[in-house]
Amino acid sequence: MATTSNEVKTGLIKGLGLLDSTTLVVGSMIGSGIFIVSADIARQVNSPGLLLMTWVATAALTLIAALSYGELAAAMPHAGGQYVYLRESFGPLSGFLYGWTLFLVIQTGTIAAVAVAFAKFAGVFVPWISAQNHLIGSGKAGLTTQQLVGIAIVGLLTAVNMRGIRTGAMVQNVFTFAKTAALLGLVAIGFLLGRNPAALTRNFGHFWDGAGWTMHAVRLVGVAMVGSLFSADAWNNVTFTAGEVRNPRRNLPISLALGVAIVMALYISANCVYLNVLPLEAIQHAPEDRVATAAVKQIVGPAGVGIMAAAIMVSCFGCVNGLILAGARVYYAMSLDGLFFRKAGTLGERHRAPVFALAIQGVWAMALTLSGTYSDLLDYVIFAVLVFYILTIAGIFVLRRTRPDLERPYKAFGYPILPAIYIVAAGAIEVLLLAYKPSYTWPGLIIVLLGVPVYFIWKPKSEV
Repeated sequence: MATTSNEVKTGLIKGLGLLDSTTLVVGSMIGSGIFIVSADIARQVNSPGLLLMTWVATAALTLIAALSYGELAAAMPHAGGQYVYLRESFGPLSGFLYGWTLFLVIQTGTIAAVAVAFAKFAGVFVPWISAQNHLIGSGKAGLTTQQLVGIAIVGLLTAVNMRGIRTGAMVQNVFTFAKTAALLGLVAIGFLLGRNPAALTRNFGHFWDGAGWTMHAVRLVGVAMVGSLFSADAWNNVTFTAGEVRNPRRNLPISLALGVAIVMALYISANCVYLNVLPLEAIQHAPEDRVATAAVKQIVGPAGVGIMAAAIMVSCFGCVNGLILAGARVYYAMSLDGLFFRKAGTLGERHRAPVFALAIQGVWAMALTLSGTYSDLLDYVIFAVLVFYILTIAGIFVLRRTRPDLERPYKAFGYPILPAIYIVAAGAIEVLLLAYKPSYTWPGLIIVLLGVPVYFIWKPKSEV
């Protein structure tokens, strides 16, 4: 099987150490989701116990996936990460479909969504920034000040990352430490000062109320995990930058395991805080789903609104930076295989960054920001995202058989049991989504399948 992008001397700078790669995992995962999505999950499961169980199940699956990806990352530490693993396991078409979906919706749509979330919370301090304040047009058409700020954030961080991997990593480190400290602060304040007897009586006195019989509870949790899985997504982004990680065969598996463990511990702790401070009904009906804001407001009063808005802005800024930094490396690897714009496979002379790949990613993310459809697109692709995770982990089994001599400095923890558990559990979630949320599944599959004719149109160009 061809390994074009692996064989090319890329000229990428090995600028990421273990700390940098770990902050990339943490910073890409923590966006605005943990501060918001628990409201929707609570409405779906209608039980404090199942709310917490949804996050615990998400943590378990995500950690198993990260521990499994470590084997692939250590064995194939090349730019493009997951794209390379799929290509080597199942052929170039599967890799292309992943990269196609990543560019079209997953990465760019998430960049757009998180950038607009930054702008939305900036509006707490600057009311001029609003989804109702149109600079051009009106209604759903035109340009709002909120969209303008979102576009500006994408443009700024794209330009920052054009200055090289060390500049992007420095920004990532600063904002990841800041957002982690903010989330730790929320947890500490929630446990030390936020004890609410009414909330404790309601939530822990009736912990499993609404859970129902076992299979009903499993269905509720499986369907509700859409939000928590997206909030825990993007941990795989560090694999995209593998070509720029120092000692990647050691550092990539460690950063994946450590980063995911840190984030999921914080996420579960944050939800315990919500249950410590707010009755379930207050979580379910938090204004605009801002559960964290409602919790901090309950503890410190009206000042909590501004405190949480600032914390979420910091979190979103760092998340957008990580997504921009990592995503461009996939299109760069695809270009080296002749499956993306040829110019995306070039590096800037001075900083050795994939400047064109960063630029085209930024332009499309801005277009999605302007369109206002990014949130709908993200809802549509959760099914496809899980399909690619399942396929990638299945690739471990395939490569153990087809390439037994491949050097594996780290082997998947718990193989074959834990990777198999992930495949079965994620497959069960897919079945539940097909049955109970078809609107989340078919559009995502259509987006993926649209890449098939594009692949066969593009492929001959790589053979000329």
